[in-house]
Amino acid sequence: MTDAVTPDAVTPDAVTPDVANPDAVVPGAAAGDGAAYAETGLFVVFEGGDAVGKSTQVRALVDWLTADGVPVVATFEPGDTPVGRTIRRAVLDPATGDLSARTEALLYAADKAQHVAEVVRPALAAGVVVVCDRYVDSMLAYQGAGRVLALAELETVARWATEDLRPHLTVVLDLDPDQAVAAKVDKDRLEAAGDDLHRRARDFFLALAAADPEHYLVLPARLPIAEIAERVRDRVRPLLPTP
Repeated sequence: MTDAVTPDAVTPDAVTPDVANPDAVVPGAAAGDGAAYAETGLFVVFEGGDAVGKSTQVRALVDWLTADGVPVVATFEPGDTPVGRTIRRAVLDPATGDLSARTEALLYAADKAQHVAEVVRPALAAGVVVVCDRYVDSMLAYQGAGRVLALAELETVARWATEDLRPHLTVVLDLDPDQAVAAKVDKDRLEAAGDDLHRRARDFFLALAAADPEHYLVLPARLPIAEIAERVRDRVRPLLPTP
């Protein structure tokens, strides 16, 4: 694969070849009747593999909004609550050792439940823009496609934990894992989980975006930082809440 892969280049079947039913590969990718989009505020999420530049682009978007006088909260998963910090240590510290895939998934779901209740929903209810580094898609990509858990079952857990709150926009920064996480020396527990897991996760992010282009923007992660930031701003600008 090349850095410039677009959603159209990845079919759902390419995510997990052993799954014959495409609906089982990207369950509910396009928001269904139960999906909830906040009526106040704006929820923007950055997704993609490890070491693709998500935190850089979160800061760029937050700086732009702040300079324009738009109230904004920058946040991240896992770990941006007191409970979440404990969970983050458990799932990412190599000293934790082996966890069953289901245990890992449930820990991530617990982090998301507390994060939505404590940080995301209150900010959105106040009319604030929430910019988040990772959300439900990461759980589906890494614990579902990556760990090869049943995706439909996993999504039920993830959506229940987050009350099916969906981002208005998800920006996927795409890069071959060989040029990103594989190049890291000091890897956390998930980063060290193996090349195949990271490739399955990458393909899954792209499949999610392909299934719901209204709510996704996919950008090659090795575009110039300023160009990525500009293209994100162009997509976010018309979504901003009116004063």
